[in-house]
Amino acid sequence: MIDPQKILQQILGGGDSGDQSDRKRGISADTLKGATIGGLAGLLLGSKSVRKIGGPALQMGGVAILGGLAYKAWQSWQAQQNGQLPGPNEKAGGRIENAGGTVFLPNLKAERDELSFTLLSAMISAAKSDGHIDAAEQDRIFARLGDANLTAEEKGFLMDQIRLPLDINAIAAKATTPERAAEIYAVSVLAIDLDNPVEADYLKALASRLNLDSGLRASIEAEIGKAMMPA
Repeated sequence: MIDPQKILQQILGGGDSGDQSDRKRGISADTLKGATIGGLAGLLLGSKSVRKIGGPALQMGGVAILGGLAYKAWQSWQAQQNGQLPGPNEKAGGRIENAGGTVFLPNLKAERDELSFTLLSAMISAAKSDGHIDAAEQDRIFARLGDANLTAEEKGFLMDQIRLPLDINAIAAKATTPERAAEIYAVSVLAIDLDNPVEADYLKALASRLNLDSGLRASIEAEIGKAMMPA
């Protein structure tokens, strides 16, 4: 049986994916600056530099990290829409409220699994947008997946996703709500290199298909940027 939350957890790092107690906790932007997106992400991203978004003390990871970042970006964007000045939570190093119990991080396992499947597909799509995952790279990834803490079925799922033809419209179609669109965009930002023109074009096209407001897009990119460690 495939556990999409576990797969995403291994890719993004951090602690538990979270449960209903998530609502009682928050994520510090300082804390987010310690743990690596490595391992499986290193396989998916190929020659791209490994990026970091958390730390050893991070209590949550995977879908909880993405939910928190997208939720924070959404809140900041809405505040700007209402003409509000950034509060203490908006500055670098401020507290990022956990999204547990919201659309960004639902409590029900089935809903979190569905969200995790969507975000995995979006991340892999973005990672291969520059065409670097060719047949030879697929073979290399498959060989190294043997070291991952995944079942045979989970490894097969990942390889199936990697081998799928790039279809940005299929990814955009998974955005059943504006909030889901924000999370899809957030995970895509994590998987691409903005300095790569091909990948930057992919991200721009994805934002267009997701019908993302330019302000929300900028807010998401800003939150991701604040959570990343310098290269």
